[in-house]
Amino acid sequence: MVALAVVAVAVCAHIGLVFLHVAPSNTLTKQHGDVVDEWVFPEFEQNWKLFAPNPLQQNVSVQVRAEVSTAGGEIRTTGWYDLSAEDGRAIDGNPLPSHTQQNELRRAWDFFVASHDSDDRPVGLRGTLSETYLRRIALLRLDREGAAGPGGVVERVQYRSRTTNVEPPPWSGEKVSDRPIVRELPWWSVSAENRGASAGQAEREGGAA
Repeated sequence: MVALAVVAVAVCAHIGLVFLHVAPSNTLTKQHGDVVDEWVFPEFEQNWKLFAPNPLQQNVSVQVRAEVSTAGGEIRTTGWYDLSAEDGRAIDGNPLPSHTQQNELRRAWDFFVASHDSDDRPVGLRGTLSETYLRRIALLRLDREGAAGPGGVVERVQYRSRTTNVEPPPWSGEKVSDRPIVRELPWWSVSAENRGASAGQAEREGGAA
């Protein structure tokens, strides 16, 4: 009973914080906005893009590669791993895809783009947080793929995105460019802290499986 009560309180607290995040500005959000943001971002962020007058009309593919220190002391660069395509394959034909498969990478990338300027420089503390989040996602995915190889260590990671317009229906008469836009980020070094955190998460997921 005690465990059930704790879970009920935690669920109510989570719902309350998410409600305050999406609610109009009020006394509570003004006084405790920092607490709400710390809980919500980046995993639980909510938005209303689905109901916007002009829904998103682009396909964004997010890819990552790594610079690896091999067991023999050499440095090599992996090929590009298409993380968006991997998520798409996991979702395709799956009647109950997980929240992680559907939203983790997409929301992490949106979070990064919204908190960086056109030169990929972070804007405020949220920009730095978004980079850390993407680093950990990259390490987790690369570890699943065995990108480092036996005894290898991922030293740096690099992201790029490929954005293409969704072709409008023939009856609309609208013309859009079919030329993809590629955005390549600088290389990010991987700290021991991020590497350890990602390894721990992988172990937990492996145990749960």
